[in-house]
This record gives sequence, structure tokens and C-alpha cells, in this order.
Amino acid sequence: MNVIIIEDEKPSARYLQRMLAKQDVNVSQMLHSVEEAVTWFKTNEHPDLIFLDIQLSDGLSFEIFDIVEVNSAIIFTTAFDEYALQAFKLNSIDYLLKPIDEEELQAAVKKYMFLKPSNNNLQINFEDIKKLLVNPVEREYKKRFTTKIGQHIKMILVDEIECFYSENKGTYAHTVDGRNYLLETTLEQLEQELSPELFFRISRKYIININSIEDIISYTNSRLQLKLNSYKQQEVVVARERVKDFKLWLE
Repeated sequence: MNVIIIEDEKPSARYLQRMLAKQDVNVSQMLHSVEEAVTWFKTNEHPDLIFLDIQLSDGLSFEIFDIVEVNSAIIFTTAFDEYALQAFKLNSIDYLLKPIDEEELQAAVKKYMFLKPSNNNLQINFEDIKKLLVNPVEREYKKRFTTKIGQHIKMILVDEIECFYSENKGTYAHTVDGRNYLLETTLEQLEQELSPELFFRISRKYIININSIEDIISYTNSRLQLKLNSYKQQEVVVARERVKDFKLWLE
């Protein structure tokens, strides 16, 4: 199986390559920009499978296929919110949300192997995907959560929540008044329920409210440390593979 990665963040590309190697999937080429990918496709045999980042340093990766005709199966790697995921699902083998989970990657590769005989029938409609990225489907996001305290049920408004975090297999909401409430949900579910304008998942452990950020500090290994208004329990660090998307989210 001939596999390439198109990803502008070289550490992220190498990280994905290492995870694929654990599954005995060899990556033959890593490309990092639209321009580089176009040149490569014009002079090389197309791979069986492409792991494709959406946003590259010199434009959206879709621009590659405006210039060259793709004859490969595609698994998207993306940090875009789930409003576009339905399009990715309909127009590709699969999609993987960053930071990429090893089990989800394994499932995506297995799905490709299962569908491989019919790959030639996969018609990827990039225009449909681009339309959804530019004009997302309007949707309602959670405005409040409930939690049980003794015999009482407390309502917590989303605006009162500084961050969500996981600890000891539980998911907690930390509020602006410094309190922590156990919720019956997971960070994965919360990602789908929270407004992407207000909340961002910075790591496997934290989802933070943009209004709660007091300071942003350079940290080790090209990461960022966040100082929040009231949450002081542990260091809050943006995972290295999420730093670029985090900076874009802040703009």
C-alpha cells in the first residue's frame, strides 16, 4: 500500500507517520504545502491513500485538486468543527479530528482496507466540502448543563464555565467562581455540544473558554501554557499538535 501525508506542520506529519508505522503502514512521502504537493503529483504515480490536512501554509489543500486530478483514496485530518464532518464522511474514506487518536486512526485504516476494492468508485466532491467550510450549517449549542449535588440538581450556564477537564475518568466543569462540578458526559461529547467560537479543546484533558484566558506563555517543546482566571489546580498546556489551530482560533 502506497501512502502519503500532506500536512504543513512537520512535527504533526512525523507523529502521524510514527502512529501509522505501528500499524505496519509505510508512508512513502510527506508533503507540506499546496505548491509542493502539486509539483509532486505531476511527476509521481498517485498513491493508494492520502492523509490530507485541510489547511496548509499556502492555502486549502483542496486547491491541489483544482490543478491535478486525484486518483487516490483520502482520509482527512482536520481541526474543523463537526458541522463539516458530514461532508468529509460522505466524500472520503474517513476523517480524523486533531489531535489524532491512535484507535481512531487504526479504525480508519481498517475501513480503507475494507473499501479498497471499490476505491475507484469513490468520487470526492471537494466543492461540497468547501461550501460547508465557508457557509456552515447553523446549529444550536448547549446553553446550560445540569449536575446533581446531593438531592439537588444544579443548573450551570455555559457562560459561567471557565474550562472543562477530565480527571480520574470523570469530566468536570470549572466555573468562574472557582467551583468544580462533575458532569455526566465526556470531553468528546462536549466538543460537539459547545460553540467553537467560545470553546476550544487544547489537549486530551482540557476544553477552555476563550474568555477565561488571562495569559499565554511560551512553554517547552513548542507548546503554550495558559493562565486562566480562576483555575489554578494544574498547569494548563496547549498540546504541540494543537498550537497552530489554537492560534488560528484566537484570531
